[in-house]
Amino acid sequence: MTAQRRELKAWRRRIALIALLATAGVPALSLAATTERVVANRFTGLALSGFDPVAYFTDARPMLGIADYELSKEGVVWRFRNEGNRASFAAYPAIYGPQFGGYDPVDAARGVAYAGNPQIWLILENRLYLFGREESRDAFAASPANFLKQARKRWPGVQETMSQ
Repeated sequence: MTAQRRELKAWRRRIALIALLATAGVPALSLAATTERVVANRFTGLALSGFDPVAYFTDARPMLGIADYELSKEGVVWRFRNEGNRASFAAYPAIYGPQFGGYDPVDAARGVAYAGNPQIWLILENRLYLFGREESRDAFAASPANFLKQARKRWPGVQETMSQ
């Protein structure tokens, strides 16, 4: 192998390593479909990657739902830990479902659809918000009124850019 080919091969390995490292820190982004009105895992069709939306309120933490307790709503499948959580969500999806369809409200305030991570969340005024990054959650928590005002203003435009 010539020196030039060895150098090219080493360069390709470095690029592959950089690409691997760059995607390793964003697993939720690579699995979420960002062309839908509600964020869902593009491989399973599960909203919140299978986490129970009611558990954020009742258990104060994300908990995986069980396949035996599923509900199809808004084009995605929601999973729950028990029948009571499923019934609560069915009766009040606007309360228990993530706001802005599970997209990051900080990015929605900028007019961008960025899928939230079900493990980076915040409940504010009895509503669930998901964030793509911890920095976004922290900024939102520091000034929620400002972000919500802008996000609510820009959200209809963001939704128009998504597929129907």
